[in-house]
Amino acid sequence: MSQPQMRRAIESGVPDNKQFLHPLLAKNYGNWKYHDRPRPGVLHHVSHDGDEVWSVRAGTQRQMDVHTIRLLCDLADKYAESHVRFTIRSNIEFMVSSFAKVGPLIEALEKNGFPVGGTGNSVSMIAHTQGWLHCDIPGTDASGVVKALMDELYDEFRREEMPNRVHLSTSCCEINCGGQADIAIIVQHTKPPKINHDLVANVCERPAVVARCPVAAIRPALVNGKPSLEVDEKKCICCGACYPPCPPMQINDPEHSKLAIWVGGKNSNARAKPTFMKMVAAGLPNNPPRWPEVAEIVKRILHAYKSDARPWERMSDWIERIGWPRFFERTEMPFTKYLIDDWRGARVNLNASTHIRF
Repeated sequence: MSQPQMRRAIESGVPDNKQFLHPLLAKNYGNWKYHDRPRPGVLHHVSHDGDEVWSVRAGTQRQMDVHTIRLLCDLADKYAESHVRFTIRSNIEFMVSSFAKVGPLIEALEKNGFPVGGTGNSVSMIAHTQGWLHCDIPGTDASGVVKALMDELYDEFRREEMPNRVHLSTSCCEINCGGQADIAIIVQHTKPPKINHDLVANVCERPAVVARCPVAAIRPALVNGKPSLEVDEKKCICCGACYPPCPPMQINDPEHSKLAIWVGGKNSNARAKPTFMKMVAAGLPNNPPRWPEVAEIVKRILHAYKSDARPWERMSDWIERIGWPRFFERTEMPFTKYLIDDWRGARVNLNASTHIRF
């Protein structure tokens, strides 16, 4: 009788993280009594058994070299009991079991250029897509926008002085992998794709590209005797959805790919239901490496929100209370018919509002 074969290990899916947890986190998994924040950037968890853990959160530059990663690990070995974890917004958290270790750890992090903060009512680290380094279809460098913008918002990350938490995101194409946020910076294409007809037949699965278009603006065509595609430019909304499955339909352009700013999105349903973002600024220059025009608009919005919103109002709650006309007045930004809702039926939506009529 043959021996049964051992089952192969499953190599897909999320690995079990418990083997990497701080011993006190593993011991008290699901057994926490409460948590508080002794200061910005520090979380304090207390278990029902009386165990205490302090987590110190520091910001990183997101795209890190080996030297930086080794530096962070050395700091963890020296000051933080050799346990770290990265958050979904690319912050790094160090866990310690004694409050006496928190001060020296914060001092070492700040000395090495890693600001401690991002908790409570602060401007959190920006969630973003991969940008030029990893993404195959970027219209801008999302991680570069994050670095430039967080340099401008350094103090707001380290303090908890906003009416409520502020989530920001950036996306390097209009697919918007950065997701909903209080303020989002997203690429805005302004011209239809330029098609290299010599490559389409060899590179693109044409039926899939046709099906990908949300407004049915793409159809098969025969160009110079070769199977290709064509775009109805009157229908095209310049979303860029055709570019990932068909790289010969190049839509990224150094002049015509701009940046737009959207506000008011959130996933939380605390105090108010989740909301979608609305566009409030368009056509901003895609101007690396510092994107100063984008930074100016974002800071203007944050300043108005910080000075005018009531305690615990998220960005969307504040806008809902004061109305869109007052939002544009207080941020000193121009309003056009292409903003807030930017699709062909937007006029119907805007005319359904008591605030704005077109």
